[in-house]
Amino acid sequence: MIRLRGRRGFVPVVVILAAGLIAGLGIWLAQPEKRSGAPGWDALPADAASGPAPAGRCAPSATLVPPCGAWWGAYVPYAKNGSLKDAVHGFESRIGRRIDLLYTYHDMSSTPLDGELLTPDEQELGRDRMLMLAWESTVWRKPHHEGYTEDQLGWAKLASGAYDEEIIDPQARRIKAYGKRIFFSFDQEVDARTPDAGTPEEYVAAYRHLHDRFRELGVDNVVWVWTVSGYLPNGELFKRLYPGDDYVDWIGMDQYNYYLCHKTTDWQSFADSQKPTYDWLRANVSDRKPIMLSEFATAPDPSRPQRAGQWYEQVPGVAKSALPDAKALVMWDRSVPGKDCDLTVNSGSALAGYRRAGSDAYFRQPVPGR
Repeated sequence: MIRLRGRRGFVPVVVILAAGLIAGLGIWLAQPEKRSGAPGWDALPADAASGPAPAGRCAPSATLVPPCGAWWGAYVPYAKNGSLKDAVHGFESRIGRRIDLLYTYHDMSSTPLDGELLTPDEQELGRDRMLMLAWESTVWRKPHHEGYTEDQLGWAKLASGAYDEEIIDPQARRIKAYGKRIFFSFDQEVDARTPDAGTPEEYVAAYRHLHDRFRELGVDNVVWVWTVSGYLPNGELFKRLYPGDDYVDWIGMDQYNYYLCHKTTDWQSFADSQKPTYDWLRANVSDRKPIMLSEFATAPDPSRPQRAGQWYEQVPGVAKSALPDAKALVMWDRSVPGKDCDLTVNSGSALAGYRRAGSDAYFRQPVPGR
């Protein structure tokens, strides 16, 4: 999440281009191993598989589409002690189940944790879960994108191959060495990044270059997810930003019921918050690709505390009847700045409703071990 997204538009936080810093990055990026302080990519396990691949009627496809239901996933911020494992295990303890899919975010600094794909915690958590890595073509100014301040590397330069040797190739090799299939998103919510990062045409070129570079390096364990905000006034922009069916495996969308968080007064049900964008993407971008609700959540209603729980209780029924091609639902368990912007399911009605939704058999599919 690089911006606070309003129902009627985007509220930019801060995206600053700093010529001096970018120039300095050239020197910093030239020594990735010294910068990371971590072992080389070939120190990763040869195969992170934790068990046999599921078989039978409900076994997921090669691009991780579950035919009998949908994946139940979450973005979980790091714990205060700096551990992603502790954060995920705590979240799962609260919701009463293991998540199928863990969504994490990275920049292109190659610094430990934020810029180095497949951290030790991610590798360990990935043994029993699928991973979704979102990789941003930025360098974050604070750890874990605190404050949402960053510096763009630029799509045109990335598409030119200028960052291949220092940034793309080392991380691609780490993913290849990991072995297990992962979901992978390049510059998620891409419509919110124009024009700071470049033009739509430059994004498409950068996305295709990254995809092709991975293929050249033999990275065949990546499932490609193209993700937009889902804010429909940007619909024409979505179409210009789409890399094409040959380059995309899943289409991701990030839609919320923000309610008072963005000073609106219209409460949206789960169906109202998701179905319009879902239908539009199927009709205008591609009806061949599965949809991922790559971020979803509701803000609370302070005057009606039970409302958030009821919102989550609607999820299974709506997913099955109105969103049949939404094959992964990923909850955003983090507050965003502002009053009434607690999007978490840490307690109360929201937690109870989310627990009930996650217990539905539709979200109990066999998770692949490889």
